[in-house]
Amino acid sequence: MRLAELAAVAYAILATRARAKKRELLAELLLAASPEERPWVVAWLSGELPAGKLGVGWAELSRLDVLPADNDTLTLAEVEAALAATAGVPGRGATFERRERLIALFMRATVPEQSFLRRLLRGQLRQGGLDGLVIEAVAEAAAVDPELLRREVILAGDLPSVAALVLSEGAVALGRLRAAPFSPLQPMLAAASDGLRAALVELGGEAHRPVLLEWMLDGARVQVHRDGAEVRVYTRSLVEVSAALPEVVAAVRRLPVRRVVLDGEVLSLQPDGRPRPFAETQARFVRTGDVEPAPDSAPLSVFFFDLLLCDDELLLDRPQAERRNALARIVPAEHRLPALETSELDVALAFVEDAVARGHQGVVVKALDAPYFAGGRGRSWQKVKRGHTLELVVLAAEWGSGRRRSLLTSLHIGARDPAGGFVFVGKTSKGITEELLRWQTEALLSRELERDGNVLIVRPELVVEVAFDGVQVSTQHPAGLALRGARVERYPQDHPPSQAAALEEIRALLVRARTAS
Repeated sequence: MRLAELAAVAYAILATRARAKKRELLAELLLAASPEERPWVVAWLSGELPAGKLGVGWAELSRLDVLPADNDTLTLAEVEAALAATAGVPGRGATFERRERLIALFMRATVPEQSFLRRLLRGQLRQGGLDGLVIEAVAEAAAVDPELLRREVILAGDLPSVAALVLSEGAVALGRLRAAPFSPLQPMLAAASDGLRAALVELGGEAHRPVLLEWMLDGARVQVHRDGAEVRVYTRSLVEVSAALPEVVAAVRRLPVRRVVLDGEVLSLQPDGRPRPFAETQARFVRTGDVEPAPDSAPLSVFFFDLLLCDDELLLDRPQAERRNALARIVPAEHRLPALETSELDVALAFVEDAVARGHQGVVVKALDAPYFAGGRGRSWQKVKRGHTLELVVLAAEWGSGRRRSLLTSLHIGARDPAGGFVFVGKTSKGITEELLRWQTEALLSRELERDGNVLIVRPELVVEVAFDGVQVSTQHPAGLALRGARVERYPQDHPPSQAAALEEIRALLVRARTAS
């Protein structure tokens, strides 16, 4: 297949808001691609590079002013080979050679093809909800159940390879894949709640059944896999960080099991048990070039709250209560998240107040009969914090004034659109310290797409956790709603934009607020 064919479909998908049409276009493209090409098509249109990061920054890509080719002869195989060769240039000081390789590729591309390549390499095809669209298109092309396919992708942790297998073999390929150590799963995420009382009522049901409450730590999510003596640690975005977290590896290696997959949280604690600032935990995940962070820079504690695989038994579909009991049998108390089962509001409230008094964010309330919904943000897990919080994506930022004129201060934030991309839901400049302002400015400038007067428009990659007082109707916003009193809580850097809050989640908060009033 020629790159021009792929680029034409990609632009057609971006140009329409009708999800059914997007799915139809993508399904037709996948059927037209060869078995070898399908993993590349799936990866590229999901905004990913199979070869990995190229080591060429946005500024370098912007300076690739190359005369285009007259004829569209470039094939997908040639593009993938060129990108793999570019990513494979070793060592420091390789920027010049990587740039030369990209110039050679761009010289063979026509104007539309160059534009597509720039969007791909800048990450502009990486839009919220796009993985879901690709799964639907693969299911349509292969005539399989999209929900079964979605589960296979979650278990395998690799959309391109699963898509290629199902497109080649059809429904017989479904059910073949199973969760196994070192194939990280997309984590289950918690939804925002309307408060502790509402969470107890919704998850306990009319019979007022007990629910599970667990401390909500201001740490970093980890998924830990073990097979025999080998242990690997993955972040929430499924990046392996084993070398940076030796204390976590050691703790899991001591467990009385042969094979295990655990979900948990790590954070840095003070001697009195209170959490250190989140930045100290996050520093352990930041690499400088090829150098891992120093393990003793911020000693971390690990707390597990879920068990997904134990020896040869997959536990995803087991009720929360069974998984918690199984966790308690193999993980000692010092490495388990403090938890409580109750149906009583006053008992639950005391547990929340104790967690907050110890410096933690609040609690997560969980239904005891619910399975582990990998890759989803279900209502069976609900966050109860001081006020509402959501993880949103920075779409743009405005330059400050006076002594802050060189800093990006006011953020334009957006939620995931079910049709793909992100929708603006408000602005905020509150809650940002001077230190965070400087970091924020540097992080946003590295993602710059264009400037419109005082506004810097950026690639939608940076996730920000925002606290707010409520949701209100707005005729000025494209989504028809806006956040009230929005303020920045933190930047959780291991959280991908594809897992940010969806527009429907914010609309649901507005609907529930109206119902309650």
